[in-house]
Amino acid sequence: MARQYFRALAIKDEYEVARLYTRGDFMRGIQAQFQGDAKVFFHLAPPLLAGRDARGLPTKRRLGRWLVGGMHVLAALRGLRGSVLDVFGYHPERRAERAWLAEYEAALTQLVATLDAPRHPLAVQIAQVGEQVRGYGHVKMNNLKAARQTLTDLQRRWTGDAPEATLQSAAVPGDSRVA
Repeated sequence: MARQYFRALAIKDEYEVARLYTRGDFMRGIQAQFQGDAKVFFHLAPPLLAGRDARGLPTKRRLGRWLVGGMHVLAALRGLRGSVLDVFGYHPERRAERAWLAEYEAALTQLVATLDAPRHPLAVQIAQVGEQVRGYGHVKMNNLKAARQTLTDLQRRWTGDAPEATLQSAAVPGDSRVA
């Protein structure tokens, strides 16, 4: 439960991505892998710059090494995260991430308050739902939608409100402990 809660709290937003790229490990790794003057390009889909493809998904743009300077500024501004000055926080994806975190926290709080030995395996399944929320952008939003449905189904089992058909479908994919 603690591991999954930590993962839910460790959101990889624009500030975190900038921090990871600018802390030095990334460029040192590139220099160690390639000899000479390696050209570095970033393929990103920034919300304000990305176009859309025929399916309505954001298209990535190729940006040069000059972006690292902007990432240094962004990494330094990470203290704005969650404040009214956090321009990225107003994006629908960031709002969805915060809403998911609140839902997941509430589910974990309910587990802690009502945990008993017979329902321990189900509590483990509920705690593991956080693993499903991976990726970035539209990939993460699709995973979040699926995780939200799984969490709802498992919570119904927890409270005894699930119809019999839901009990079978609420298993966490890949979990061999589900009976």
